[in-house]
Amino acid sequence: MAKSSSDYFGLSYIVSLILAIIPVTSWVCGFVTRFMEGKIVAGLIRLIFGFTIVWILDLVFMILQKKICRLLNI
Repeated sequence: MAKSSSDYFGLSYIVSLILAIIPVTSWVCGFVTRFMEGKIVAGLIRLIFGFTIVWILDLVFMILQKKICRLLNI
């Protein structure tokens, strides 16, 4: 049985969901994940606005789609 992975560093969905619920870890994991993907502008936006609307969007997207919100792909 293949292990399903989620957005935060390939961790399981439950662990990623717990990390997304905690604001500080969601902020850190969100911008580190975007920088690791090579999306510098998206990482900077998460770094600046990560504690506000982006955090709420991440929670909704993580629950519904099992992935963090991706506003920009640049």
